[in-house]
Amino acid sequence: MEGEFTNNIHTARGNAEHEKVDGIHHETHSDRRSETALPVWSDRVGLIGKCDVVEFLADGTPYPVEYKHGPKRKWLNDDLQLAAQAMCLEDMLGRPVPKGAIFHASSHRRREVFITPELRARVIDTANAIRAMLASGVLPPPVNDSRCRECSLKEICQPEAVADRIRQRQQQHRLFDPEA
Repeated sequence: MEGEFTNNIHTARGNAEHEKVDGIHHETHSDRRSETALPVWSDRVGLIGKCDVVEFLADGTPYPVEYKHGPKRKWLNDDLQLAAQAMCLEDMLGRPVPKGAIFHASSHRRREVFITPELRARVIDTANAIRAMLASGVLPPPVNDSRCRECSLKEICQPEAVADRIRQRQQQHRLFDPEA
């Protein structure tokens, strides 16, 4: 929302991995053809983006593949990103996209993800929540938890400093409130 960005070792590694798929390439194999850096959008959901790779299976079914540098995380953000791409492909091509994969470069393995109704609903809820936040012009406070440790925006966001200010306000309130 504020347009801030800075690199760290993790974003640099991710950028290096994406160099492999960010150029537009077309490949044909015996059982599928693949497109890299494929632009996608959905007017219905209000999303635009770019798929790292979309494989078109022999029957024409699109199969998005999202490249990630590291291992599977405990958060759903990678799966939500893949599901959003699948929903865009469905709206663009008029074909169901029941599953896709996340390629984890560190292990050189794919993790198949089924695009479930629950995952689709989370994509829509997340997109709506982001639009509401952008419309309000108010950022949520930093989470100041384990997600911050490796975040490239940690020095800009300063979650510890914000948490300290909130804690100081609470302590001041208790100090001068006889009922606390």
